[in-house]
Amino acid sequence: MVILPAIDIKDGQCVRLFKGDYSTVEKVADSYMDTARAFENAGAEWIHMVDLDGAKDATQQNKDIFIDVAKNTGLKVEVGGGIRSLDTVEMYLKNGVSRVIIGSAAVKNPQLVKDAVKEFKDRIAVGIDAKNGYVATEGWLETSDVYFTILAREMSRIGVEYIIFTDISKDGTLSGVNAEQLEQINTSCSANIIASGGVRSVEDIKICKKLGLYGAICGKSLYSGNLDLAEAVRLSRE
Repeated sequence: MVILPAIDIKDGQCVRLFKGDYSTVEKVADSYMDTARAFENAGAEWIHMVDLDGAKDATQQNKDIFIDVAKNTGLKVEVGGGIRSLDTVEMYLKNGVSRVIIGSAAVKNPQLVKDAVKEFKDRIAVGIDAKNGYVATEGWLETSDVYFTILAREMSRIGVEYIIFTDISKDGTLSGVNAEQLEQINTSCSANIIASGGVRSVEDIKICKKLGLYGAICGKSLYSGNLDLAEAVRLSRE
């Protein structure tokens, strides 16, 4: 299993949110580069980066930060947040980013996912963020009438190989992963599932591993000191 430490960027700063609420923004580190390099030194091979400004308004004002990490560390970078066009996907992939996450557009413009997968194959991931089981979009500010497992099946059917699933009610809460929903999505489709939201301790890493997930994203648990990244990486490889 792969452990993906997370850095969320808003206004150029490393931050975390509570349950995706922008009013709860909290700065968690002074330097994104120092943080990324610390993750690398702890044994991480991947880093999960989110453009919170992009998620809300579909701009790429923080793109230089993600490209900087991709080019100046040994980490493989996956980036999400506000990716609404093939041009944006191509821009990131041509500048060293390893995997691009399409979120809201998977619901609102599934053709974009089809086109991206056709051109870039396994370098495309889809982010499925759910509130009470229903997919949320636009930086989690809107909720659709699409159930998370239905979207997962559809994305898998069109060739998406990686799905990042977030239970919004768990995100940034340190309350543990939603094992029930993770199992549902993992058994509902053939894509590799990455758990996001709620990881609190090594026990959650063990749960994700037992469920047979491809990976787990760790954010607040690392910044709060609840989870030791080196230990999580070691456990994931056993």
